[in-house]
Amino acid sequence: MGVHVIRMPDIGEGIAEVELVAWHVKPGDTVAEDQVLADVMTDKATVEIPSPVVGTVQSLGGEIGKVMAVGSELIRIEVEGTGNVRNAPAAVPKEAVAVAAPPPPAPQKEALPTPIKPAAQVASAARESGDKPIASPAVRRHAWDLGIELQFVRGSGPAGRITHADVDAYAARGPVTPTARGGIAYVERNDEEAVPVIGLRRKIAQKMQESKRRIPHFTYVEEIDVTELEALRARLNAKWGAARGRLTLLPLLARALVLALREFPQINARFDDEAGVVTRHGAVHIGIATQTDAGLIVPVLRHAEARDLWASAGEIARLAEAARSGKAAREDLSGSTITITSLGALGGIVSTPVINHPEVAIVGVNRIVERPMIRAGAVVARQMMNLSSSFDHRVVDGVHAAEFVQAMRAMLECPAMLFVE
Repeated sequence: MGVHVIRMPDIGEGIAEVELVAWHVKPGDTVAEDQVLADVMTDKATVEIPSPVVGTVQSLGGEIGKVMAVGSELIRIEVEGTGNVRNAPAAVPKEAVAVAAPPPPAPQKEALPTPIKPAAQVASAARESGDKPIASPAVRRHAWDLGIELQFVRGSGPAGRITHADVDAYAARGPVTPTARGGIAYVERNDEEAVPVIGLRRKIAQKMQESKRRIPHFTYVEEIDVTELEALRARLNAKWGAARGRLTLLPLLARALVLALREFPQINARFDDEAGVVTRHGAVHIGIATQTDAGLIVPVLRHAEARDLWASAGEIARLAEAARSGKAAREDLSGSTITITSLGALGGIVSTPVINHPEVAIVGVNRIVERPMIRAGAVVARQMMNLSSSFDHRVVDGVHAAEFVQAMRAMLECPAMLFVE
């Protein structure tokens, strides 16, 4: 028997180190060729590391959250033959940290939750409300096929990651009715969970902290009457939705953004504050802030200035699906010159969005609500929406920010202007 050492591969783009965000194996596991061993994260994306050999895992080269240099030892696998390590020592090297398999979850005193779509029953969830289950796309698909909501499955992997075995174990137990009074389970809880800030969550934290530390933000909020815009969108979808795809509000906003930026090129810019250089871009590469199970990702609608509504809509849909499934390419996640962020129906009345550094502006979209408004002396129902936009005050003056938003407002309130050159 020999030992095959797998080292952290060169992922390209000059990346010197990556963060280890997930192990899919543990010491003692038998692995097949091309089986995914670990997930690592660069500044741009998560990358899966497969096994080039068949064998048994001997030791792991680091704990979840460790930042590892390209070329450092990732994992040791015992293989038939001589392996690729001459005279491999029996002891695990100092730099390798053997990550033991986590113990099985302790039996719960409270009743287990009902899986998919519980009726009148209310069960104690496997995690706090709002916490997102951590699982690979394959595990999510497995749970979907079994009709199981991952929110109710306890993960036995690192950082609570849900494995295929966890899903199968949950499916084998089946639904259990909790002890409840009046349809509500009253169970005292004293559990705590320490959640490491690693992977994408760490990248988000670092990015937001850097943006707020380096950029003097100011936010400008304006309300917009989108009644005519929504009517136009409904007519376009009725006529061409089946053939060209349905339009959401985002492609129309992107069009208004492109046209407004022609008048205010200083807003379609990136600021290298270390070099003291603002680069204004002719191309409009719009970052579309997208919420995923892992956290906030900003894929990029490239060359929005060269796309019609349906081309923008199709690309936005593709980027959102790629981001949520973890399949976004590196080029999909870099190079934005300005960002749009929206929580849709959850968008609230006003927000103060954080600029996507090193950009100098971000346009925040709040929810659409129907409100009574006075038009020509009469009270009428109108669909109203706020834009909450933040700017880098070092680069964008307040008056220019206001004029930019007002230019967008004029086009969105009279949508024919979106198509007049």
